[in-house]
Amino acid sequence: MQLEWVPGSFQVIRHVRPKLCCTGCDAIVQAAAPSRPIDRGLAGPGLLAHVVTAKFCDHLPLYRQSEIYGREGVELDRSALAKWVGDANQLLQPLVEVLRRYVMAADKLHGDDTPVPVLAPEL
Repeated sequence: MQLEWVPGSFQVIRHVRPKLCCTGCDAIVQAAAPSRPIDRGLAGPGLLAHVVTAKFCDHLPLYRQSEIYGREGVELDRSALAKWVGDANQLLQPLVEVLRRYVMAADKLHGDDTPVPVLAPEL
């Protein structure tokens, strides 16, 4: 079973893997399970992309995402979402390394030092 995010809704995708038995040698065989972004994980690639995009691009905290998904009838704990974000970080490390090498190969780098207001400046 794999949980997937389709924009605006959730879909549960079930993978049927029938078992076959050889009557001559009593061996049982079964098709291999499809690959998943997170080993033995519930989240599909679309749902992982949605959670990470909502967190880092839309600035939507995980507890609010959990509440939004709860209204859709899917109970996902904030801790599960946090684990998915961490696992997605590990999946994206090769891409991060390639981008780092590309950026650092430039003759000049530009940095933006514009101050950003925060809710709790004392922290």
